[in-house]
Amino acid sequence: MSKHSAFIRFEENHNLWLSRDTDLSLSFVDQGLNPVVLASEADVGLAMLNELFDTAQTKHGDINIALLGGRGGQEFHRLLGELAKNTEHDALLSRLNVFTQDALAPMSMDNGFSFVRDFERILGSSFFTKIKRFIPMQTDCTDLEQAMTEYLNKMEALGGLDIFFIGHGPEENQASHLAYIKPYSGAKADHVAGIIPISSSILEHHISKFKAGGAKVSAKDEAVCRSAKYILTLGPATILQAKKLVQAVVDADTAPAKITTYRKVLNMTISKDTTEAAGQLNENPGLWIRLHPNAKSFVLPNLGL
Repeated sequence: MSKHSAFIRFEENHNLWLSRDTDLSLSFVDQGLNPVVLASEADVGLAMLNELFDTAQTKHGDINIALLGGRGGQEFHRLLGELAKNTEHDALLSRLNVFTQDALAPMSMDNGFSFVRDFERILGSSFFTKIKRFIPMQTDCTDLEQAMTEYLNKMEALGGLDIFFIGHGPEENQASHLAYIKPYSGAKADHVAGIIPISSSILEHHISKFKAGGAKVSAKDEAVCRSAKYILTLGPATILQAKKLVQAVVDADTAPAKITTYRKVLNMTISKDTTEAAGQLNENPGLWIRLHPNAKSFVLPNLGL
């Protein structure tokens, strides 16, 4: 354990996690999970947009959000892109500080498998012109840790996340990931972000969901993507400290493993014993959402709930 900038570094099995040198009062109280089943992907996108509208009405000043990559956020992003083509919601858009939550690295943001390129494709140029700030994770630099600390410092300086738009990723043994917090990666409640080694399963999931979502990619882009070594991800502390979590799970048709992995998160209970709870969360990071007191989970009927 050593200090790097304003953070403390923790390494476990080649996974690097960063935490603030401050005491965090994070509670291990299981809040449960109550999914809202909506009829279509368009309905999920509209529900996500309404959560943004609700936050805009109850908060003054800037609104800080973390975008959800992949299929889960695409309908929401299309709606935002449509809003940006008109002027009715320009005042809201001008308040947005938009962050990304995970990324493959090293990889240019121009790569077709980059979340940034996918966001640009769906949200459109008008959106990025009208928002206050777009702050992506830097993925094509020589010092990923330094870039991550600078990114986290920007987020903290702006007051943290008001809405963390989040997904649900399937893993082996009916486990799951949030952002890209992998099972057995050693993520703990005070870890704000991590740099973790990539796995073949993550690469396949990432590539398949981009192709299913309609991203325009080339064989060269795919080759570069497959050579990525790390995943940059926000950590449990950032998830738990967000004022609101908004989860979207819409792609069980193309990722059928989510049917069983989501159900496991839904039906499990996190132990009241902190040591046992830490083990459960390390084994199945999708459970972190159950600890947030203000989380909503929008899903489709294809989850079979």
